[in-house]
Amino acid sequence: MIIIPRNILEIPKNGIARDEILELLSGEMKVNDINPFKRKCFGLSYLIDEDHAEFVKSAFSTFISENGLNPMAYPSLQSMETEVVAMTAWMLNGNRKTTGTMTSGGTESILNSIRAHRDWALDTKGIDKPEMILPVTAHPAFEKGAHYFNLNVVHAPVRDDLRADVEKVAKMVNENTVLLVGSAPCYPYGVIDPIEELAQIAAENNIGCHVDSCLGGFFLPWVEKAGYPLYCKWDFRVPGITSISADLHKYGYAAKPASVILYKNDDLRKYQFYVYPKWCGGIYGSPSMPGTRPGGAIAAAWATLKSIGQEGYIKYCQEVMDTTKKMCDGINAIDGLHVMGKPDMSIFSYTFDDDLHLDFYKFIDLVALKGEWFINRMQDPPAAHHNICRLHAPIVDEFLSDLKWALKKLKSMPSTEEIKGQAAMYGMVGTIDKTEEIETLVRDILLSEYSYNPKRKK
Repeated sequence: MIIIPRNILEIPKNGIARDEILELLSGEMKVNDINPFKRKCFGLSYLIDEDHAEFVKSAFSTFISENGLNPMAYPSLQSMETEVVAMTAWMLNGNRKTTGTMTSGGTESILNSIRAHRDWALDTKGIDKPEMILPVTAHPAFEKGAHYFNLNVVHAPVRDDLRADVEKVAKMVNENTVLLVGSAPCYPYGVIDPIEELAQIAAENNIGCHVDSCLGGFFLPWVEKAGYPLYCKWDFRVPGITSISADLHKYGYAAKPASVILYKNDDLRKYQFYVYPKWCGGIYGSPSMPGTRPGGAIAAAWATLKSIGQEGYIKYCQEVMDTTKKMCDGINAIDGLHVMGKPDMSIFSYTFDDDLHLDFYKFIDLVALKGEWFINRMQDPPAAHHNICRLHAPIVDEFLSDLKWALKKLKSMPSTEEIKGQAAMYGMVGTIDKTEEIETLVRDILLSEYSYNPKRKK
């Protein structure tokens, strides 16, 4: 057994043998991490199989030292990135004017779009107090972008079908509005917002319309080609859409970190680029948020798209959708549970029926502990959230069985009995009325989690 000192903060005086380090990394260091190939995790990982994972790892490592910051130094990366952007634009029904860049993930793609629309509106319309309108289901990355770039956020409600209320959105547009946002689909419920109607409002008011398809961008096109019905058109076929974000490292099956931000044309993309000409180190230009841009992520994305191909994406989509249907049908068949809304793809949430007055978080903790499942929790109302991938096909029956067991167990338990899990944290947050107090609590948790603690479980 390899013993390497773990509770020291300084760099070791003498270097440790490479084989010992690699054994530690692949063994002890990963003991408490989620292993997606155990098929127990319903989020964070989007995988096809272990062979593809090894292929992506090899493609990434081939360009591990290359930097996408300077296209003149690494023309190979420039070529691969432009091809990835072009293939994505084709997939999302763009044209020869559709343009974009790769980014480090959905958040960066969204931040780039917000900043580009803000600067476009200031430059072309003189708007210096910009606002954007978000459905309450929009990803928090938009809130982060508004905070970073000093935009005011106007929140639009959703309808009974959990999709953005476009009538309310239309009434919220004013002289400071620079951007409308819709999701395809939204993370919480997996439903597509009424993108065609949102884009029409944007076009009529000469403002931007961003479609957040970080989750669905590399899945929904194949859902449609496989013959499944979608709520509406949501890509560049829709007039009025000015930008779309789509993550390669989700259902594109590329390596992290990799996303694409696409613009209708360069009239917008030019506001994403940053140039500083006065530095003594030379003229500085950057296409996106970071300086250094990992070449491995670009190469792995290019290799993934080329290797899977259209038929491969359709095949994987069909398999995932079949698993999703089996899972959703099974949940809806359990008395007391229902899937929320009508999900358009492989992302969904479920909760208790209105007449079942039990602690949902305790229920999910029972499920998680019973089968060692990793399940994301939601709030307002309490719910469980699942992202289905190809690996989940064999475990549907086992999971549904654990749901039934946990519900029966919860009904027989005293309401005061506690369960070791995440319910306590959600219950505690639910008793705090002031947003400031919740923010302080979560900040304290983050400060603790991202600080060195020798007593923390390794």
